[in-house]
Amino acid sequence: MLPSDKFHDECGVVAIYSNPEAEKLAYLGLHALQHRGQESAGIVTSNGMALNMHKSMGLVADIFTEEELAKLHGTLAIGHTRYSTAGDSSLLNAQPIMVQSNKGMMALAHNGNLVNASELRGRMESQGSIFQTTSDTEIIVHLIAFSKEQTLPEAMADALRRVEGAFSLVMISPDRIFAARDPRGFRPLAMGRIPAQPGQKQDTIVFASETCAFDLIGANYEREVKPGELIVVGPEGVTSRFYATPLPQSSCIFEHVYFSRPDSRVFGRAVQQSRENLGCQLAREAPADADVVVPVPDSGVTAALGYAEETGIPLRFGLIRSHYVGRTFIEPRQAVRDFGVKLKLNPVRSLLEGKRVVLIDDSIVRGTTSRKIVRMIRNAGAKEVHMRISCPPTISPCFYGVDTPSKKELIAANNSIEQIREFIGADSLAYLSLEGMKKACGDGEKTTYCTACYTGKYPTNWVDVEEIQPVAVAKN
Repeated sequence: MLPSDKFHDECGVVAIYSNPEAEKLAYLGLHALQHRGQESAGIVTSNGMALNMHKSMGLVADIFTEEELAKLHGTLAIGHTRYSTAGDSSLLNAQPIMVQSNKGMMALAHNGNLVNASELRGRMESQGSIFQTTSDTEIIVHLIAFSKEQTLPEAMADALRRVEGAFSLVMISPDRIFAARDPRGFRPLAMGRIPAQPGQKQDTIVFASETCAFDLIGANYEREVKPGELIVVGPEGVTSRFYATPLPQSSCIFEHVYFSRPDSRVFGRAVQQSRENLGCQLAREAPADADVVVPVPDSGVTAALGYAEETGIPLRFGLIRSHYVGRTFIEPRQAVRDFGVKLKLNPVRSLLEGKRVVLIDDSIVRGTTSRKIVRMIRNAGAKEVHMRISCPPTISPCFYGVDTPSKKELIAANNSIEQIREFIGADSLAYLSLEGMKKACGDGEKTTYCTACYTGKYPTNWVDVEEIQPVAVAKN
């Protein structure tokens, strides 16, 4: 599915401890995590005494020139790449957020969304706190700064016990790196290690939202940061503690369906394996009498591999995606139907003409983009178009760091599958079952998943989907 009709994860985070090129490793890590956010990016480094920061709107490669990275030279670093929702796209909300407090200098970067953010913000503002951003990440910073605990690790643990929702975060002080996940483990965060090179006294410890960042910087994956765990890496080495009792695990299954790169290991499981399993399971549940399997790039490709393998129907890349579409473009004066989709996708007529096509994608959100793609396939000469979706119908918004539309905008929340099929113009439409999706992603093996967007049943008590819309602060 294309960005105009797609969920968005809010960001990617990376942290580096003890490396003479920490700023460059953070930059490369963010580059590998660029798919998790293209709105803004930032890096904070430490030279052992003070913190230095650079952040800006735009893409990682454009923000961090060699000149800018030279100014950030340090041995510790954290980084953040962000996707923002409409209305809060500004440099003020770019991360990391850096402050000077009675606990010393610190900077924090956060992936997720706090469901009690409005309540906490209102309480702190009534007590005199002044907020510089609309980001719920700043709430965590305030809680740490004003904690009565004396040490930074204790203050951080105290702050994290007060927030509710989804958060995987990294924090930096002049001589330490911190990493933590919420007690339910909604969002991913992995720990890795780069063996010490000649002349280095110790190994480099790294953290990242996805392990694809480790591959680029030459780090070995060690393990996931556990739900409710706070890891501190400093002169004394690596220390770990549980700041809260882990709750029933509710890791976001959409990380395996769509968000994470196929070459990543997320929640202790290979994403590629999950996606191929999703396609195989979809083929078992919803076969189609067709000539070719065509993925919607890039999100439908891996599931389409599984579908084609299971059915024996040949896979063909009948849609070609342009990877060079920016946010601004000049539209011709004479209106071109479906121009936005045509700008990003183009059909291969020679592969589609006269064919019965199985079109594979990971989700349908509003349905408008799927409708345009089906029409594009037909206009290229396809005889039939059978749409297959590698997850169940999305019927509820997410409150844990995924920018989903409200319930009234979700096509599956308000229409039957037959009505959706008619709207998008496909000859047939089928979704993967909830049980099939959970089975494909190994639910209950190494993790249990949050599937609230498919069921309307939320892991936290805060949410009433009929009454409450996502909190009005910026998501991170």
